[in-house]
Amino acid sequence: MVKMADVAKIAGVSVSTVSHVLNDTRAVRAETRAAVLAAIEQTGYTQNTIARALVTASSGLIGLSIPVITNPYFTDVIHAIETNVSATGYTLILTDSREDPEHELRALRALLQRRIDGLIIVPAAGDNQLALEHLAASSVPTVLIDRLASADFDQVGPDNEEPSAQLVEHLADLGHDRIGMIAGLSGLTTTRERLAGYRRGLARHGLLYDEMLVAGGGSQIEGARAAAHTLLALPNPPTALVVANNLMTIGTMKALRETGRRVPDDIALTCFDDFEWADFFSPRLTTMAQPRVELGNVAVELLMRRLADPKIPPRTVRLTPQFMHRDSCGCTLEQRMATGQDKEVSNPSSPPV
Repeated sequence: MVKMADVAKIAGVSVSTVSHVLNDTRAVRAETRAAVLAAIEQTGYTQNTIARALVTASSGLIGLSIPVITNPYFTDVIHAIETNVSATGYTLILTDSREDPEHELRALRALLQRRIDGLIIVPAAGDNQLALEHLAASSVPTVLIDRLASADFDQVGPDNEEPSAQLVEHLADLGHDRIGMIAGLSGLTTTRERLAGYRRGLARHGLLYDEMLVAGGGSQIEGARAAAHTLLALPNPPTALVVANNLMTIGTMKALRETGRRVPDDIALTCFDDFEWADFFSPRLTTMAQPRVELGNVAVELLMRRLADPKIPPRTVRLTPQFMHRDSCGCTLEQRMATGQDKEVSNPSSPPV
């Protein structure tokens, strides 16, 4: 195993000078630094980060806990976080909580044992109080992202209520009075808030809330497919749907195709979450696009702020989604152009919904 002393010998400097170059703990002349870096390259020396953490009380590691890594929404958020974390000189360690509070707690304990300097976490669904209490007791700087579970921590997430209300109002403005909703996984703050927004939108148009028009899709494709079939089988089914996340939109579209419903001719469809291919379906999907990259950017900004000053009061930041006005809501071209958001992009070869 190559040691720091081997690097120092080849570079013709002291071991302490190599350490200063690696840890940036003291100014080193440019030519000396170049010699040390060349020796590192020649020997393939890798610094022992655990030993470094024992000396400096900093591991240079940031933990990230995500519940469903395979969800394209979280993939974009992860990419934004990793890009920003890397730019600050830290290394990101990723773990999947599997949407299970018990597994989440075990994963967090494993991250803390790695002596991480900070943590960004999307809280898992269900009772995650033990995990939050464990994080609070650890004093590791922590930022909650997407799901705002506790104002005791820095946290950043989308505004969920008002955008959900806007989707309902848009459908009501088009004449729909039986507007159904496929809601997300129970126990999530995002699910509660989007349901509250759905009810707010109905109330603004004088429409009564009917629990028969709301079905839980569990935030997953097959759950939403089953939920959509339940709503479509009602004696008086909805004429429009609001779907509460991207994966459930896919499941809903499956159910619509299986029942022979055409969008928007037979039923209008709007969705919370946007994705790259939403603009390439026929019809193109009307969505509420979450600021995924901005979520990741702000999460890292909050964490760096907390690392610089652990005693500052916690902040909660809400980001506003953008209404993407396309075809699936049933609006005419003139109506879409009036909003200034129609992209006039179509793909006739795409399979119909």
